[in-house]
Amino acid sequence: MLKTKLLACLLVIPLSGCSGIGRETKAVVIDSGCYWTKPIRISRADILTEATAEQILAHNETGAKRCGWERAAPKTTP
Repeated sequence: MLKTKLLACLLVIPLSGCSGIGRETKAVVIDSGCYWTKPIRISRADILTEATAEQILAHNETGAKRCGWERAAPKTTP
């Protein structure tokens, strides 16, 4: 008796995933990255490797394209 119930449960579980056939669903993607990320700013005192500089540039360019970040004006010293 227990084996029969267990077998019935094991057969019903995979079939329950097919109940949505025929219905159209659409995924909604919410990109919240612009809320918590900021451009990376470096100072003249920073020492960067070429790879780190490329990664910072890629990060800032992506943020400018996707989030509307503006390029910071270079700071001039008096």
